[in-house]
Amino acid sequence: MTIAATDEAVHVRAPGKINVFMRVGALDADGYHDVATAYQAVSLYEDVRAWPDDDITVSFSGTVDTSDLPTDASNLAVRAAKLLARHAGVPGGVRLEIEKHVPIAGGMGGGSADAAATLVACDALWGTALPKEELHALAASLGADVPFALTGGTAIGTGRGDRLSPALATGSFHWVLAVAEFGLSTPAVYRELDRRRDAGLEEDWRSGADAASAASPTVDLAVLQALRAGDPRRLATALHNDLQSAALSLAPGLGRILDIGERNGALAGIVSGSGPTVAFLVDGADSAIELQVALSAARLTAVHVHGPVHGARVVLR
Repeated sequence: MTIAATDEAVHVRAPGKINVFMRVGALDADGYHDVATAYQAVSLYEDVRAWPDDDITVSFSGTVDTSDLPTDASNLAVRAAKLLARHAGVPGGVRLEIEKHVPIAGGMGGGSADAAATLVACDALWGTALPKEELHALAASLGADVPFALTGGTAIGTGRGDRLSPALATGSFHWVLAVAEFGLSTPAVYRELDRRRDAGLEEDWRSGADAASAASPTVDLAVLQALRAGDPRRLATALHNDLQSAALSLAPGLGRILDIGERNGALAGIVSGSGPTVAFLVDGADSAIELQVALSAARLTAVHVHGPVHGARVVLR
């Protein structure tokens, strides 16, 4: 959504995501992996407010600890604003205030949501009116998850995860997130996956049916069928994340969290992305409340969300 250039703040909301399925290909010569993932945007949002300014700056607040987040040129939202300004020839700046609710380094794409929301906010603030395709290309250059935060909904991501095709999902899926008090570095989780594969610890790697997915990973048909049917029980049997074993290796306590959730009514649990957030799929709102209580009793932070939800968009006053 684009509005005329304004002197008032523009407020944009962008969602976190869950990877309901993730297959990771072999390590390429360039140091990256091809992936095939099914994203679902969920109702845990980042709120970005943008004001006109001479410089490009960012500050943070919210329900998560933001004290360690960089506010210099390395910050992804600052990079997004600078990229758009450079691309569109905008001479001015922007003051960004980001209210964070998505776990930091939690495998839910919070930083990517900040970047996507910043692109939309600055496009609106500066009146640059970029076509959707151009915004998507800018998003892809910032990171693999940024284009999905821009579009939201449910989608299949291939390549680095940034080549998106929409996936039909009917109804609403309910999730309970167990939010860890620590983060995991995405590069570190990928390195651990590569180490485990090289050591032969990933038993099915490059064997049998998985030999093809090593070269060119794909999303299982069962996932697409479950999403299309809006059936959480079918989706529960199809959840998969190649990164989960690596995340569990780096943070063994996640195994206990998975056990607690699955003993207390979850249809299934999965580490989201590179973790450490654990997403539990349940069969409805009542089950979500019961699971929240059980996780809270185990002194875990639990959040009930639903998906799919829309991507980054201007919040109209």
